[in-house]
Amino acid sequence: MVEPGIKRIHKRDGSVVDFNPEKIEAAIFKALAATGIDNEALAAALAGRVVAILGERAGGEVPSVEQVQDIAEEVLMKDNPNVARAYILYRQQRADVRRLKGIIGVRDDLKLGINAIKVLERRYLLRDESGRIVETPAQLFRRVAKAVAAAEKKFDPSADVKGLEQGFFEMMSRLEFLPNTPTLMNAGAPLGQLSACFVLPVEDSIIGIFETLRDMAVIHQSGGGTGFSFSRLRPRGDIVRSTRGVASGPVSFMRIFDAATAVMKQGGKRRGANMGILNADHPDIAEFVGAKSDGVTLSNFNISAGVTDAFMEAVARGGKWPLVNPRNGQEERAISAAGLFEMMVNNAWLTGDPGLIFLDEINRHNPTPGLGRFEATNPCGELPLLPYESCNLGSINLSRMVADGRVDWPKLERTVNLAVRFLDDVIEANVFPLPAIEKITRQGNRKIGLGVMGFADALVQLGVPYNSEAALQTADEIIRFIREKAVAASTGLAAARGAFPNFKGSIYDRPGGARRRNATVLSIAPTGTISIIAGCSSGIEPLFALAFVRNVMEGTRLLEVNPVFEQVARRRGFYSRELMEEVAREGTLRGISGVPDDVRKLFVTDWDIEPEWHVRMQAVFQKYTDNSVSKTVNLPAVATPQEVRRVYTLAHELKCKGITVYRYGSKKQQVLTLAGQATDEAPEAGGFVTAESEFSGGCLAGTCPF
Repeated sequence: MVEPGIKRIHKRDGSVVDFNPEKIEAAIFKALAATGIDNEALAAALAGRVVAILGERAGGEVPSVEQVQDIAEEVLMKDNPNVARAYILYRQQRADVRRLKGIIGVRDDLKLGINAIKVLERRYLLRDESGRIVETPAQLFRRVAKAVAAAEKKFDPSADVKGLEQGFFEMMSRLEFLPNTPTLMNAGAPLGQLSACFVLPVEDSIIGIFETLRDMAVIHQSGGGTGFSFSRLRPRGDIVRSTRGVASGPVSFMRIFDAATAVMKQGGKRRGANMGILNADHPDIAEFVGAKSDGVTLSNFNISAGVTDAFMEAVARGGKWPLVNPRNGQEERAISAAGLFEMMVNNAWLTGDPGLIFLDEINRHNPTPGLGRFEATNPCGELPLLPYESCNLGSINLSRMVADGRVDWPKLERTVNLAVRFLDDVIEANVFPLPAIEKITRQGNRKIGLGVMGFADALVQLGVPYNSEAALQTADEIIRFIREKAVAASTGLAAARGAFPNFKGSIYDRPGGARRRNATVLSIAPTGTISIIAGCSSGIEPLFALAFVRNVMEGTRLLEVNPVFEQVARRRGFYSRELMEEVAREGTLRGISGVPDDVRKLFVTDWDIEPEWHVRMQAVFQKYTDNSVSKTVNLPAVATPQEVRRVYTLAHELKCKGITVYRYGSKKQQVLTLAGQATDEAPEAGGFVTAESEFSGGCLAGTCPF
C-alpha cells in the first residue's frame, strides 16, 4: 500500500476521523473473494490505485467515505467488472444495514450486526425518562468497564483504575469477553444489581414459603433468575397440625411462584426465570414429573428431578425405590425405580421436562461442604448454589481466540486473566438485592463463573468437525488450559486481596493447598443474548443452522449466513445466493449438491449430530468445570423415548452434573422453526429455517435469559 496523501476522512455521521487505507483493501479483498479470487496482493494493488486517485481528486480537501467508495467502484470496473459488481452488491448490503439500524434508532459505533443492535436496543442500552435511547454500544461497554474497574480502589488506593477500565472496555468492545446480562444492563446504572444467578431456600412453612416468594420477586425485578428445591415441603395430603388440615404439596406452591413470575418484569426489561427441583424420593415426584405435560402449567419454570447414584443403580437393577416424607423422614411407600425413570424419560420426550440433576455428583465437587449440601441450581442448571448464594457469569468468545487456523494461546491466557479480575471486581461493584445474599456472596464464597461461547465457530475455524474425536480432544485442551489459567488468576488475586472468607474448612484448605480468591471459577452457561451481541455460536452448543431467516423485528426478516461458511464458499468457488437460500431451506448441507465433501463434513449442525456426541462433549467440559455445564441435547421430531433414556443414562455414566433434552416440536411455541414445519405461531416459516430475534442456539423452546 502506498503512503496516502489523505490523512483524514468524513464519516457518514458527520465526524472526521483518521484515514485508514487498510479498510479499502479489506473491502476490495471481500469483493475479490466473492468472485473466487483469493489474492491479497491484488487487493493491495487495487486499493493503492484507489488511494492515489483519491489524493489527486481531493485537492487538499477532506474527502468523504462515499467519494472513496465511488472511486473504488470505478477502479474495479476498469480492472474486472465481475469484481466491481460484487463490490457494488456489498456496498448496497451495507447501505441496507445502515438503513435498518436507523429504523431501530441506535447509533452503532462498533459495526455490530442488525440483530445484535436490535437486542441491545430492546434490553441493554440506557434510556432517559421519556424512553429515548441515550447511549451507543461502545458507550454501554465504557459504562460497564468504568463501574467495574472502580472497585479496584477498594483493594488498592493506588490501583491503575483508568488502565484497567481501558482493558475491560477493549476486551468487551472487541467482543472477546462479555459478562452476563444483569452486568451489562445495570453496571453504572441506578439499579446496580450485577448477578444473574441465585438460589433461594424453600422451607416447610407458610411463612417460609411466602418469604421466599417475596425474595424471588425482588431478585427478578433486579434482573436475576432463581432456583429452588421444593424437596423439603411435605407431600400433598399430609397433615398440617396447626390448622388440622392437609397440605397441598410442592407443585401447588410452584404454581404460585410461577404466577408471581409471570407478572414480574426483570428490571422492566424481561420476565423472570426459575429452576424447580424435586428429589426423586419425594412422595409427590410423579405429580412433579408430569406437571408441565399440558404445555401451559409452570411456563416460567425449568424443572429437573434430583436423582442420586442409588436411584440410578436401582433403575439399572430393576429394584424398588422408597418415597420418603420430608416432614418426618419416614418411608411412605416403595415404587419401581425403573417405572419412575421411564416416567421421567417419557415426559422429557413429550415436553422437554424434566431434566435431571445428579445430586451426588454436584456434591462431590462442593467446595464448602461444611456450609451444607447443594440442593438446587440456577435456572439453566450451570450453577449449583447454596441457599442465598449468587454468582456472576461471563463468557470468553473462543471464535476470537483463533488465528491462522490455530488457537492463540497467549491471547486466550491474557483474556482469562483479565476476565477473572473483572468478575471478582463485579462482586465488589454489585448492589445485592438482599442482605443474606451479600453476606454469603461477598463475605463468604465469592463464586465466579467464567465460561465460553463461540466454541462451535472456533472448531470450524480450526477445521475440526463437532462430532469427532478430534473435537473432544480440542475441547479438552481448551477448557483444561482455561481452568489452569483461571485458577492461577484467582490464586494471584488471593495473594493480593485475600482468599474467599470461607476458605478455612473448604476443600482447598489442606496442606500445600493454594489459597483462592473465589470458591469456584468456571461455569459453562448457554450465553443466549450475549452470544448474539458477540456474533458467535451459543456456549458449547453446535451450530443450529448454516443459513436461516431471522425475525429481526416486526415486518423485517433477514437471511443470515454463517460467516465462516460463507467465506469458505466464496474462497472455494461454490458460493451463490441461490445456494445460500437452499441451505436456509434445509438448515444443513445434507442432500445439497455442489458442496465439497470435506466442507459438508466440517460444517455440521445440531441436526447432523448423534445425541451421544452432545453428551460426550458436555462431559469433557464438565471434567474441568468446578460449577456445572449448561447444554441441551436437541433431538429431531422422530426421536424415540429410547434415545432420551440413553442420553440420561450416558450423562450419569460420564459424570455430568445434569442433563437436558429437547425434541423438536415437543412444545407449541419454539424459537426455531425448520423448513416445512410452519406452526400456528409462525405460519410464514414454511419455506426457510426461521429463528426468532433472541435465539442463538441451545434449547429450542425458549431463549436463555442471561
